[in-house]
Amino acid sequence: MLSLNEIKTGVTIELEGAPYEVVKYQHSKMGRGGAVLRTTLKNLLTGNNIERTFHGEEKFNPVNLEHHKAQFLYRQGSDFVFMDSQNFDQFNIGSSIIGFASNFLKDGQEVDLIFYNGQPINTQLPTKMPFKVTEAEPAVRGDTATNPQKNITIETGMTLRAPMFINAGDTILVDTRDGSYLERAK
Repeated sequence: MLSLNEIKTGVTIELEGAPYEVVKYQHSKMGRGGAVLRTTLKNLLTGNNIERTFHGEEKFNPVNLEHHKAQFLYRQGSDFVFMDSQNFDQFNIGSSIIGFASNFLKDGQEVDLIFYNGQPINTQLPTKMPFKVTEAEPAVRGDTATNPQKNITIETGMTLRAPMFINAGDTILVDTRDGSYLERAK
């Protein structure tokens, strides 16, 4: 059991039968009153954030999340097919679980899957990933005064904004947290 003092950013607790990750917290104690903990919690099953205040001597159950390495094989309709890297079992995960990470999955890519009670609930990708640019709008000559950007498409089909000097065939680094251009890959 975790006490109020052990709740920090990144800690995962079980609340109302679901796993929640602490996104933000603030401890406070006023005079003779008991301790108060104001938190922002992210539901790991739905991705929704909630604000919750806890008082005094409340205890929390820690959540045991399992991490498994798996290889992304291919997309089948709205499902993604993975192969467990340890026992080579293949399994499907729905697009609702993969979410925004689906924009960055390449065939044969190794990913870290997060399991809760034996069920996959999320994927964990590297923060920076290289992608080949498949399409890029032509640059507009003379438009250099205000850090101009254009739309490009990467090999997974995702469209994002990048500087004017990026062309089709270039390899770039993309931030997988928000899908933004970072730099040219070396």
